[in-house]
Amino acid sequence: MPHYVVLVNFTDQGIRTIQELPKRVQEANRTLAAEGVKLTRYFTLGAYDMVVIAEATSDEAQLAGLLGIGAQGNLRTATLKAFTEKEFLDVVKQLPAPAAAAPGAPRRGRARR
Repeated sequence: MPHYVVLVNFTDQGIRTIQELPKRVQEANRTLAAEGVKLTRYFTLGAYDMVVIAEATSDEAQLAGLLGIGAQGNLRTATLKAFTEKEFLDVVKQLPAPAAAAPGAPRRGRARR
């Protein structure tokens, strides 16, 4: 299943109604589970109020979930598509080998003096 990292900040409305957060979390869990999205939330200090690790059945399911939650007006999100280590290394293994530098071609990196 695709993975996502969702960086979340509360909007002014979301902060003003923070006491309703437990109810909103329960509703979001039900709605997203029906869409095939599983969440792990971490409430954070710093630049973001929450970091969410999401697993979805598809990009479309993730998008639908985010749009539904965003439409409530309590959160602003930035979403990153994530890859497991295995997924990433599988892609790296498929890359072509780097071409050898032509004789006399400048070398990358710092020049020696």
